[in-house]
Amino acid sequence: MKSHIKKIISIALFNLIVVGFPKIALSQVVNIVFTSDAHYGITRPKFRGDTSVPGYKVNAAMIKQINTVPSLTQPNGQTVGAVDYIIQTGDIANRQEIPIQSAATSWTQFEKDYMNDLKLTDHNGKPAQLLLVPGNHDISNAIGFAKPMNPKTDPTSMVQIYNMMMKPAKAKTNADYNYATDKINYSLNIQGVHFVFITLWPDSAERIWMQKDLENVAKTTPVIVFCHDQPTCEAKHFTNPIPPYNMTAANKFENLTAEHYKEGSVASKDDGATAIEQRGWVKFLKLHPNIKAYFHGNSNYNEFYVYKGPDNDVALNTFRVDSPMKGSVSAKDETKLSFQLISLDPKTQMLTVRECLWDTEPSNPTAKVVFGASKTVSLKVE
Repeated sequence: MKSHIKKIISIALFNLIVVGFPKIALSQVVNIVFTSDAHYGITRPKFRGDTSVPGYKVNAAMIKQINTVPSLTQPNGQTVGAVDYIIQTGDIANRQEIPIQSAATSWTQFEKDYMNDLKLTDHNGKPAQLLLVPGNHDISNAIGFAKPMNPKTDPTSMVQIYNMMMKPAKAKTNADYNYATDKINYSLNIQGVHFVFITLWPDSAERIWMQKDLENVAKTTPVIVFCHDQPTCEAKHFTNPIPPYNMTAANKFENLTAEHYKEGSVASKDDGATAIEQRGWVKFLKLHPNIKAYFHGNSNYNEFYVYKGPDNDVALNTFRVDSPMKGSVSAKDETKLSFQLISLDPKTQMLTVRECLWDTEPSNPTAKVVFGASKTVSLKVE
């Protein structure tokens, strides 16, 4: 396993990139729409008076509402205006367990919604930049799963995300994509704040990439992390610790992270049963106190909270976003369906995150998006 991690690290260090970004005046607030867990390929039991509604219809309805964000009036009386980025943190494709559609079909539907039908523009009048990281379902489609899938593997969403975000000199194909070495890790600077995007969760290999990236960032520069998994990760997302380390239906490991699970031989259902793994992440946070915020999907409901670690010795502002298809709250009550609007004030280094409820009147698809909960945090590095 050590040699495996070294191989990942050696290749990942060559993949350090800083993505280009639109020029925005320092006086202008940077607006970002944040969503996750589109899960094309499955159905919602109920949506706007219909039953068994496919993911492409639900996501298309959400995109229509996202397109109205610039005209929304905020609590301070000002309209939102330009939206500079849209961030989506994975599970674009649902895992293709029979009879769910392939990742290739899901990606085609995602492209239509997020690349063709999304009409947001930035402060320069150009299309809002789409920033992506993969989720556990995207990865499982690429590497396989313990339960039967059809096809057995389909790395389409991983390959497309990789090519879009990493911009390799030679585009990856489904045939030559290798999850062990082709990680989707990148960063960009937006108005004095360093944004870091990583594959799934900050495990030991990801932290080495992050360490190398942050060596080029001043300690006084705020850092925000975007990835799919919550700070606690999930036990089943780690690699099986029992040789030959294969995925099995019995032990429930999905072999998505570079490191083996350290807390037993069977994956716990509790995502808090990762204390040993979390302590490595907490140690990294203590070494980098300029990491000021963390955004994620995966557990599928809107929540603004403070991650304190298994030993209650850190405090990281964390933002969990809902899923249009698998929200633990919105799946039962569609009026709670939401995405988030992130607003960064570069002058004050204040970050405001607003819950955007986009289906409060299911019988009226043209009803305006309604702001729900909100939280403002300081990104200033003391």
